[in-house]
Amino acid sequence: MKIFLLEDNKTLNETIKLKFEKNDHKVYAFLDGKDAYENITEGFSCFILDINVPNIDGIRILQKIRKYYEEVPIIIISATVEFEIIKNAYDFGCNDYLKKPFFIDELLIKVNKLCKISKKEITIDKDCTFNFSDGVIKFKDEKVILTKKENLMMNLFLTNINKLVTYENIQNYVWEGEYASLDAIRTLIKRLRRKLPKQYIYASSNSGYFFNSEEG
Repeated sequence: MKIFLLEDNKTLNETIKLKFEKNDHKVYAFLDGKDAYENITEGFSCFILDINVPNIDGIRILQKIRKYYEEVPIIIISATVEFEIIKNAYDFGCNDYLKKPFFIDELLIKVNKLCKISKKEITIDKDCTFNFSDGVIKFKDEKVILTKKENLMMNLFLTNINKLVTYENIQNYVWEGEYASLDAIRTLIKRLRRKLPKQYIYASSNSGYFFNSEEG
C-alpha cells in the first residue's frame, strides 16, 4: 500500500518508514506540514499524521484530506492529551488516534486493519478471491494476473465495496494524482471486467463505479 506519513521527529519518522517498508508498504514521509499539505492528492491508501508539526498543523491537513477523500483511513499520532484537540481530530474525520509513545507494531496493525487489504487473500465471493500483494485473482482452480493499474483498481474497489468510487478517486489512487481521461479509466474498467469471472463492477450515471460482491 502507498502510505502518507507526516511526523516531524526525524528518528521516529525514519523508524516508522523502515518498519512499514519491511512489510511491503511504500511510504512517502514528510517532516514539515507545508510539504505534506502540497502532496496529499497523490493517491494514498492511508494517512498517518502528527498534529504538532512545523508550518501547517496536522488538523488542517486532516481537514484538507477529507475534502478529497471521504473513505481513505487517517490515523493521528500525537503526544497531546488535550481533549478538545483529540475531539476535533475525530470531528474532522480521523479514523483512529494513537498516543505517543507507542509500539510501531501497534501502528502497523491499525493501518492493516483499517485498510483491509493485506498479504492475505480477500474473499470476493465463495468462488473468487483476490491477493493484492501478488496481483492475482483466483476463481476456483484458475488464476488471473493483473497489471499494476488493474491491481490498484481492485484494491480501491475492495476498500470501498458497495460504495461509489468516483472518477476523481480513481485518478488520484490508480494514476497517483496524474491526469487520466475518462476513456483511459473506462478502458481500464473494461479490461478488469474481462478478467473477473462474474459481473461485479457497475457504472453509476457518469460519476464512477460500484463494486458489488456477495461478501460486501
